[in-house]
Amino acid sequence: MTGRNTTPPGRYDPRRGVPPRAPEPGTDPDSAPSAPPPDPLDLRERLALNRTGTFDWDLDRGTLELDACALDVFDLRPDEYDGQPSVLAARVPPEEGYRLDAAISQAVQDGAPSYGAYFRIHCRDGAPRWTHTQGHILRDADGRPYRITGLVREAGTEMADSVLLRSLQENRQRQTAMVQQTTAALSRALSVADVTRVLTGTGGARRFGADALILGLVDNDHFEVIAVTGLPGTTPADMMASRLDDTLPLSDAALSRRATFLSSRGELLARYPRLRPYLDRVPSGSAVFLPLVAQDRVIAALGLFTTEPKQHSAEDRNLALALAGVVAQSLQRAMLFDQEREFATGLQATMLPRRVPEIAGGEVTVRYHAASTGRDIGGDWYDVIPLPQGRTGLVVGDVQGHDTHAAAVMGQLRIALRAYATEGHSPETVLVRASRFLAELETERFATCTYVQADLESGALHVARAGHLGPLVWDAARHTDWNPVRGGLPLGLATAFGQDHFPETQLFLEPDSTLLLCTDGLVEQPGQDITAGIDALTAAVRDGPAELEALADQLSDQLWARSGSDDDMALVLLHRSPAAGTTTITPRFRLHVHQADPSGASEVRAMLRRTMDQWRAGSIAYDVEVAATELITNALTHTDSGALVTVELLPAGPPGSRRRRVRLEVEDRSSRWPRRRTPGETATSGRGLMMVEALSDAWGAEPRGSGKALWCEFGLPG
Repeated sequence: MTGRNTTPPGRYDPRRGVPPRAPEPGTDPDSAPSAPPPDPLDLRERLALNRTGTFDWDLDRGTLELDACALDVFDLRPDEYDGQPSVLAARVPPEEGYRLDAAISQAVQDGAPSYGAYFRIHCRDGAPRWTHTQGHILRDADGRPYRITGLVREAGTEMADSVLLRSLQENRQRQTAMVQQTTAALSRALSVADVTRVLTGTGGARRFGADALILGLVDNDHFEVIAVTGLPGTTPADMMASRLDDTLPLSDAALSRRATFLSSRGELLARYPRLRPYLDRVPSGSAVFLPLVAQDRVIAALGLFTTEPKQHSAEDRNLALALAGVVAQSLQRAMLFDQEREFATGLQATMLPRRVPEIAGGEVTVRYHAASTGRDIGGDWYDVIPLPQGRTGLVVGDVQGHDTHAAAVMGQLRIALRAYATEGHSPETVLVRASRFLAELETERFATCTYVQADLESGALHVARAGHLGPLVWDAARHTDWNPVRGGLPLGLATAFGQDHFPETQLFLEPDSTLLLCTDGLVEQPGQDITAGIDALTAAVRDGPAELEALADQLSDQLWARSGSDDDMALVLLHRSPAAGTTTITPRFRLHVHQADPSGASEVRAMLRRTMDQWRAGSIAYDVEVAATELITNALTHTDSGALVTVELLPAGPPGSRRRRVRLEVEDRSSRWPRRRTPGETATSGRGLMMVEALSDAWGAEPRGSGKALWCEFGLPG
């Protein structure tokens, strides 16, 4: 019993770790079943014919008998083997021995009746040989293994077939992955420039199994190279553009419509001697030249180069042809896209103003950028319109959509609005007529718009808005203000809903101040609130350059181009020149209150509160607000026109006075002169001018053209 369970030092026993079983009472442990009789000789002879030998492994004695054919499999002579398994270590590498030992030990421990395993041996000359062994495990009545018999044979042929199949499978998977990766990369390419970026970008040539790549387009009888990557040096000019002939490989492939596979640089130079002067620029490996055919027309040719010579197999050729088809389809789609975009952008260019007119008393500049994705066309527009009496009309607008139809609608609407403006209509009338024009086009598109009628001599700005952003105004000290501007519904929708009313707001542009109009592409980004974009624009204006052109460029680069906006953008900047000989600015603002909109008085009060706070009016702020309310109410109640409210901060009055003054004017179009009354105690009206007289330091009335202006002044404290 002890002898069976103890493995002498240096002897291999696959039963290690398997606990011995106690013998049944009354049994002799040495009386194990005897081995079956040996196989007949004719069976061994048949096995030898198939390079298969037998072995008999006595686990108790630790001996492993190999027949002559088994010795031949292990490349051993009879005198080199003494029956000890350890001798086989000279042929079986350690890593293979560990793997074989693990297979046998697992079968022994699991109680399996047999096992099989492939392993490699090293022959006498060091050459590797694949071998297969299959053993049958014999066990005694207690299930204890005591003997293993089996076969060992050469397996080089079947393993070679297996390796070949595995190699073919891996190569097929690699080719499939290359086609999928190339197709996926090119599927996102819209233009020819996008296709070339995919081919020449990181990993571009590798997607084709190449180290270098060159692509050229066919244009009638000319060939032009548009993409090169991986080639040493600079491609010669006569190679970049040439006539279509058979002296250059890409041109030859396009002309013959046949793919060319060359295994080495020598073969390439022998076939195309014109390349010999440029030997240092031609890779030393193989080359493939593929015509790119789409709809039975050769549109381009693709060249692939490797740094090592290579014989192209049938699989390599099929892969190259498949990739050429993918590139050809993508390139044709991109060329059609570029043609459509060229047509669309040409159409849009004719719709936008070709030049910006010069204006007296100021400077104007514009910017337009199409969306950074898609066909680079949209419905945004701008216009600068010379008006009668030296005034200037400024327009920015946005037609819904980013396609050719949006551009066509934009062009028609811009021309119509320009015509209405040049007729001298007020901003409200211009937008009303433009809205009705858009509704009559029977298009489903609507448009937003802001129109400003500017008189730079006086600084008066008359603004009307249709669902669009209002203007941003800042002075020479970079004090910015988004002035509240009343507005109506977008053009087209306003008419459809019967609400084509666009109330007009009057602002004032001080000398050396600037006005900005823009579309939402400058302030709106996907996933962000528009207020964040408005704040960013305000900060950019406050910190930007003073020169108008430089400011326009910075706003475009900082707020639009850097973000890669998906929306187009139009921008108009108007700067009023400083008054001659002046270095300071007279603070002033103007607002227009319509007859049909009495609530406009509340906007005036809100603006007054903000202005009085900026001017540090202190205790007189409330007096100014009350006086403005009374004068506006009088104008709206007793006349048939609206009221034009002007508030100015005047310098000190009489000599010796250091107090600056706030002057309030309310102008109307009525020639009826105001009359101050003294109402009785029970009267419900007639106290407006009395309150103005009581609150102000001075007041009065002045004729203004066909109307008049009531004014009052307040001295600032301190």
